[in-house]
Amino acid sequence: MAKIDDHYILVESENPTFENEITSQPVEKGVDVSDHVQRKPRTLNLTGFVAGPDASKTREYLKNASDKGRVVWYSGRNTMQGVITGLNTTHDSTVGDGFAFAFTIQEIRVAAPNPAEKLDPPTRAQAAPIINAGVKTTKGKKAASSKSSKSETKQKKSNKKTNDKKNSDKLKGSTGLIWPM
Repeated sequence: MAKIDDHYILVESENPTFENEITSQPVEKGVDVSDHVQRKPRTLNLTGFVAGPDASKTREYLKNASDKGRVVWYSGRNTMQGVITGLNTTHDSTVGDGFAFAFTIQEIRVAAPNPAEKLDPPTRAQAAPIINAGVKTTKGKKAASSKSSKSETKQKKSNKKTNDKKNSDKLKGSTGLIWPM
């Protein structure tokens, strides 16, 4: 008898697989060069039977765990924690009060949450990526006529200086340094 979470099942065969992925690069002469080996997720193929008065409850549990991607714990001759993939049930005359099954449990690794979310707001603001680069000045359009007076030119230069000063005030950080544009 084997057990998947709190449900007993009769397992006929367990077939664990331990695969690796090997990357290789072709070379001019000879065998390809292999430079990296990475382990693939472990899998456990199970076939067996479920019989008895609780067979329908066990079947519903297996279906729900497979559909929702619930992590299950299997304990038999081998043990594994993972997700049920490829659930297949057979209902024929060989099992009167239950069903035959075949499915695979695949090992998974769940990503950890972002640790920046646990920080206090001022520290989290420092760790956050810069989204706004500040205010940028745009170049003004040149006048359509080529004749412009000297007073207009002086006025434009003084306006540009005041705009630059305003923009530099906006770019000052908490240390008082001006950030480069």
